[in-house]
Amino acid sequence: MKVLVTGAAGFIGYHVSKRLADTQSCEVLGVDSLNDYYSVDLKRARLAQLEGHDNFRFVQADFADAVAFSGIYNQFKPDYVVHLGAQANVRYSVDNPGDYVQSNLIGFFNVLEAARANPPKHLVFASSSSVYGETAKTPFDEDDDTSHPLSFYGATKKAGEVMAHSYAHLHGLSLTGLRFFNVYGPWGRPDTAPTLFAQAINEGSSLDLYAEGKQLRDFTYIDDIVDGVLKTLLYPPAEPPIPPFRIFNIGHHRPMEVILFVRMLEQLMGKEAQLNLLPAQAADVPETCASLDKVNAAIGYTPKIPLEDGLKQFVDWFKSYY
Repeated sequence: MKVLVTGAAGFIGYHVSKRLADTQSCEVLGVDSLNDYYSVDLKRARLAQLEGHDNFRFVQADFADAVAFSGIYNQFKPDYVVHLGAQANVRYSVDNPGDYVQSNLIGFFNVLEAARANPPKHLVFASSSSVYGETAKTPFDEDDDTSHPLSFYGATKKAGEVMAHSYAHLHGLSLTGLRFFNVYGPWGRPDTAPTLFAQAINEGSSLDLYAEGKQLRDFTYIDDIVDGVLKTLLYPPAEPPIPPFRIFNIGHHRPMEVILFVRMLEQLMGKEAQLNLLPAQAADVPETCASLDKVNAAIGYTPKIPLEDGLKQFVDWFKSYY
């Protein structure tokens, strides 16, 4: 089984690549541009964890470069594709929307075009809970209206879902989008809340909490995310539906107040946080919570890692790496 993973040096991409590479029956090709949006050293350190796997190869390339990516894709001829490469971060998208157009729209278009020319058995791509916007109903259900995301990041992820649906309809591609919810764990991105919080606590610096820390977030441990990705990958959409297209939430279904998340970090790190309570930001939703009914019925996905255990694993890694 040959699997191509974009964003392989990223947080989720690394963990998915490692799980696949641990399976000897898989040949894994990782693609990543290693851009400097955040520490390239962290990305290279993740890749170094994969060096001992004979069935993993890495190519540094930007999937937003159509010629380069199609050449890599056509040479490898993947059976399956996991498209995790993207420009992430809700707040960064407010001031830097062009980066999201290039990666999340043009880049994803290139991936879809490569798949159209040489269809894989299944292409799974990363979406986000950010597509839901400020919906009044929780938990978020895949059939909810997602036409009004609050952030430009969420808008590009919603656009990606619509693009994928059209390719499934027009070209018969088997496609599944996964809306991830607040992913955390070892090797996490430095621009996400868990790492930012842990760094502030460790250094004794001021920790900004928007909405005074009262926002609710559906924190989901990385191992549960990987389980959802790989179970989905191996179970393409059945016929029907027509087109062969699905959207699933992948979350934990147990939202927690952000300030309580910080209190748990304080206990694990043995230090108090210096809190700076701020108003909510316009791009932030007040609550995220994933309905898991559809993904459970389709592939049997159920998250297994409680926040207490996952956060301990994250803190242990944070202390050892930083």
